[in-house]
Amino acid sequence: MFSQWLEPLPLIAILRGLRPQEAVAVGSAIADAGFRMLEVPLNSPQPLESIRLLADALGDRCLIGAGTVLHADAVAEVAAAGGRLIVMPHADTAVIAAACRAGLFCVPGVSTPTEAFAALRAGAHALKAFPAELVTPSVLRAWRAILPPELALLPVGGISPENMDGYRRAGASGFGIGSALYAPGRSVADVADAARAFASAWTSCNQP
Repeated sequence: MFSQWLEPLPLIAILRGLRPQEAVAVGSAIADAGFRMLEVPLNSPQPLESIRLLADALGDRCLIGAGTVLHADAVAEVAAAGGRLIVMPHADTAVIAAACRAGLFCVPGVSTPTEAFAALRAGAHALKAFPAELVTPSVLRAWRAILPPELALLPVGGISPENMDGYRRAGASGFGIGSALYAPGRSVADVADAARAFASAWTSCNQP
């Protein structure tokens, strides 16, 4: 079940621009900070090779997959590389259906309740509230009132350790973390520091 990957730290690392030669070092640093979900966007250099390397090195303790999956035919390629997670910026039901048929978890991006319910009907396992700059905490709170209470809502876009608490109080189940965590050229040590900062912020915003 997808819910098992949300414990104890429901943060997805978005590794846009990751190169295969740094994949294991970067992924390991993030996993060591407690992250259990890593995605390599398909517009990164040689993304399938990075996914393969991450799956081989970390697949026993992390859910590895692809982001920016725009077309259904990409799902089979991700699965062949060892990926088990499909993350999308949109709610294309053909991609969602392809992921479900392949036995992969799917987290499509939605920005309206109409998209959210269509994605759920197609089989989405969780929803990426994207972009979070548009889906503000007040909007997310309104969504939470109508969507299934057990559904994981994961805001993505502009998330920082400082703004996580507001989204969490509005009903966010976790987050996708992109350039504030990893960007091309950032050292492994800097990535590790950022990963620990996000993990600490999540713990803090769950304190009573």
